[in-house]
Amino acid sequence: MLLTTQYLDEADQLADRIAVIDRGTVVAEGTALELKASVGQASLLLRLRSGSSVETARSIIGRVLGIEAIVSPEAGRLTVPMSDPDRVTVLLVAFRDEGVHLAEMSVQQPTLDEVFLTLTGKGIPDDDLAAHEHADTVEGVRA
Repeated sequence: MLLTTQYLDEADQLADRIAVIDRGTVVAEGTALELKASVGQASLLLRLRSGSSVETARSIIGRVLGIEAIVSPEAGRLTVPMSDPDRVTVLLVAFRDEGVHLAEMSVQQPTLDEVFLTLTGKGIPDDDLAAHEHADTVEGVRA
C-alpha cells in the first residue's frame, strides 16, 4: 500500500518505510527512525523544580556533558542535545550532589518535520499551498 501525505505525523505513525520527495526527486528514504537519526540526535528536556537555579544547572551541564543547554522562554526548562546518552546518569548524579532538583525529565527524538526541513531546506507547506501548488510530499509504504 502506498500513502502520499503532507501530514508527517501520519506518515510517522502509519508507514513502515518513508520517502521524502523534493520537487519530484526522492531526497531520502528509510524507516522513520533511520530518517530521524540521519538529521540529528535526541534531546534531553529538563524542567527544574522551583528553587533550583537554571544557571547552576547550565554550569553543571557544560562541565559534565561539554555542551551548552538551551534555556526556553519558560523559566526552568532546559533542552540539552544528547550526543552520549550514557553520560545522562553522570549528569543526574551531579545535579543531586549540587542541589539541583528536577520536576520533569524526558527525551525527545527529532521529528519528521525536522527531517523534512533539514533535507529540503524549507518548512512544511501549509494546507492551502499543498492543495494549490502541488507542494513537496512524503510518501510512506505500509507492508
